[in-house]
Amino acid sequence: VQLQAYGGGLVQAGGSLRLSCAASGRSFDRYNMGWFRQAPGKEREFVAGISRNAKRTTYSDYVKGRFAISRDNEKKMVYLQMNNLTPEDTAVYYCAGDWAILSADVATTRSQYDTWGQGTLVTVSS
Repeated sequence: VQLQAYGGGLVQAGGSLRLSCAASGRSFDRYNMGWFRQAPGKEREFVAGISRNAKRTTYSDYVKGRFAISRDNEKKMVYLQMNNLTPEDTAVYYCAGDWAILSADVATTRSQYDTWGQGTLVTVSS
């Protein structure tokens, strides 16, 4: 599967933004999906993940309660709704796929994901 993230942009602190990730190819519903982000000078970090059937989600502590991940397997899309944004959320955001069995936990480390899209830049101004 190939992934393409979009929807980034410039937003003021306290605002909201929704990122989208479009998948092409076969077997999208066999992938657990995740969002990662990388701020300048920092390591890429996990943000949120969702199981292939959308029944399980997990979030980093930094975004829990503010961000929401969802997916639409028919449309082959993954979304990241980001609310109450702060300047610390400024980063390039990446979507990623992890080929997984149905019962697999949603991965939270970069090395567990084998398919990556290009990033989309989110800039939050204070």
